[in-house]
Amino acid sequence: MEKIVILTGAGISAESGLGTFRDEGGLWAQHRIEDVATPEGFARDPALVHGFYNARRVQAAKAQPNAAHEALARLQQDWPDEVVIITQNVDSLHEAGGARNVIHMHGTLAGALCAVCEHRWVSPPEMAVGEPCPACAAPAARPDVVWFGEMPYHMDAIYDHIAEAWIFAAIGTSGQVYPAAAFVHEASLSGARTVEFNLTPSDGASSFDEVILGPATDTVPRWVDKLLSQR
Repeated sequence: MEKIVILTGAGISAESGLGTFRDEGGLWAQHRIEDVATPEGFARDPALVHGFYNARRVQAAKAQPNAAHEALARLQQDWPDEVVIITQNVDSLHEAGGARNVIHMHGTLAGALCAVCEHRWVSPPEMAVGEPCPACAAPAARPDVVWFGEMPYHMDAIYDHIAEAWIFAAIGTSGQVYPAAAFVHEASLSGARTVEFNLTPSDGASSFDEVILGPATDTVPRWVDKLLSQR
């Protein structure tokens, strides 16, 4: 098997204009993570949290997939074995770029979740405090995104894919957020070749076999071209 498993983080979406936690002047810089990205923050001030994610939906709706997203979709289409894309991002830029069956381990801005019965549905462009759940009618709708302190989605499937990887690549990730930061170790234990793509080395760069530095819109298409030319 020559299965390729790819983990993407905020760095790949940043080149489409979506800010990261560390960007100055962006949405995240205006709020404490504890206030807008934790269950406790939602319980304290649901209006603030809904306002924050409503603004993120507006921002994400304006963004367009970039050359890195499109290159990964091309790799999925043309590689003879399976190419699995796992993303920490809550935008839909991979899908907009042509990727299929993307695993959103941190949920998606396009989804709504009932905090009572865990029913999921497509989010409206704007969510409000007290919005009722379509399944149980509880006034407990929240964004279907994974907050700090919550377990990421699809972990069993993710670990199964990593265990089968021939190549494991991490693109635009900080190497600071677990469990994703440990995926490279799981991949290495399973015998995969590991490669990191970042503007600067991540905190976990030393764990990778290869580190490729530069904008993802430049480095990822060249890497995909190289892989496909060897088939």
